[in-house]
Amino acid sequence: MIETLFREGKAFSVFPYRVIYMPAKLGTDTYPVQAGFSVSSRRFPRAVDRNRIKRLGREAYRQEKQVLYEALKTQSAQIAVFFIYLDKKTTDLPALRHKFSVILERLIRECKK
Repeated sequence: MIETLFREGKAFSVFPYRVIYMPAKLGTDTYPVQAGFSVSSRRFPRAVDRNRIKRLGREAYRQEKQVLYEALKTQSAQIAVFFIYLDKKTTDLPALRHKFSVILERLIRECKK
């Protein structure tokens, strides 16, 4: 699934994330989104830093995802999405929550096309 997402998916950037997404059949009606997170080991050589950034990203996504879920359920759509962290320094949770609200609104607009 991940290879197909990177090969055939569409992408956009909202700093500090690059977002790759595509429509998908996930096999379950309960969850309309399958999400993944990645942080470059070249930019963050210490695993503890990469894990912290991924954890903060997952938490920000968890707190903001309801808008995306509702929009996809009204369209009866499912998507696979991957978030790649691009910044060279860490950021805090409130800033990431704001970025994820922007990302998810754009994702909703892109999925309506």
